[in-house]
Amino acid sequence: QVQLVESGGGLVQAGGSLRLSCADSGRAFSTNVMGWFRQAPGKEREFVAATSWSGSITRYADSVKDRFTISKARNMLYLQMNSLKSEDTGIYYCAASSSMATISTPSAWGQGTQVTVSS
Repeated sequence: QVQLVESGGGLVQAGGSLRLSCADSGRAFSTNVMGWFRQAPGKEREFVAATSWSGSITRYADSVKDRFTISKARNMLYLQMNSLKSEDTGIYYCAASSSMATISTPSAWGQGTQVTVSS
């Protein structure tokens, strides 16, 4: 059973950086893609970034492209967030999926970590 645990959230000033981590305690046979989503207060959860298991294929939401970098090492998933903006505030979730085509409906979610960007 896939268990995802996020860490690294916190409070940061606009323009600052944060690095989120996600520990995958057990890769399910069908997990080939890992990703990050976020949910701002009063809004729906949205896709942020995803990577194939090997790291050779990555995808980003337009809103974070050139500012965020997703990476993976063994059973750890990372999200390096630079040039943070107030609109990046939200709960960030780690997710696992069988493919890029189904990343919008992941098979597993982490519990989330809060990111707050002060302006």
